[in-house]
Amino acid sequence: MTGLRYVYAVCHPFDAPLQAQLTGVAGDPPRLLSHHGLIAVVSHVPERDFAEEPLHRRLEDLDWLTETARAHQSVIDALTVVTTPLPLRMATVFRDDSGVRVMMEAREDDFRRTLERLAGRVEWGVKVYAEAEPQEAPAAAPKPASGRDYLRQRRSRMRTDEDMWQRAEEFATRLHASLSSYAEDSRLHAPQNPALSRHSGRNLLNAAYLVPRDSSEEFVELVDRTKDETKTDGSGMRVELTGPWAAYSFAGEQSAQESAGGQP
Repeated sequence: MTGLRYVYAVCHPFDAPLQAQLTGVAGDPPRLLSHHGLIAVVSHVPERDFAEEPLHRRLEDLDWLTETARAHQSVIDALTVVTTPLPLRMATVFRDDSGVRVMMEAREDDFRRTLERLAGRVEWGVKVYAEAEPQEAPAAAPKPASGRDYLRQRRSRMRTDEDMWQRAEEFATRLHASLSSYAEDSRLHAPQNPALSRHSGRNLLNAAYLVPRDSSEEFVELVDRTKDETKTDGSGMRVELTGPWAAYSFAGEQSAQESAGGQP
């Protein structure tokens, strides 16, 4: 098959086969391209979509972008099962195999250092949301008898809201500190826009944690305990766990999810 070379990731050589019938971007199965003891995972993509000029137009097409990001992610997920990949930016494209090898040679030292640092580790994502009101809302205040009563009730509601958000912020800060103690590294991402994420509540924590595979079970158990507690304490807090992912947040490359407007 002719076309441009789409590069998903760089990794060390591995023996385990990728899952059967795995397809990548534009429906082409990924293959392994060796260079100086490293592997680039590549597939063929058509010039009509991935040459420089049409690619700029395509990146404005949300449906195409979402489909491409999902295909990119499916290959990264398959690699994460069998090795520790270093994911590259979505839509990293070269003219031919030679162009891929030139890129690998130019970045060889950085690739090797990063792969050594990430070996045997995965990324877990944790988000904390606070609803606009506690789960058990207080009884409705009596109708104010005067303007002075109205102002007094309003100041009281404002103090209650401030206290609630302060407690929520303190909860997120404590959880991040606790999870960071189990992880080798962590990254705080910007809170997600609820209009884009379609999650209710205010996103107070959007963090990624680099965790050794053999410590992941303990890390997940800690998050699960916290999730169970928030479901029953009436605080209005919600904790979400995603992963395990390839270590996007620690690889120095933009993830496919970020390119499509989301996070792992």
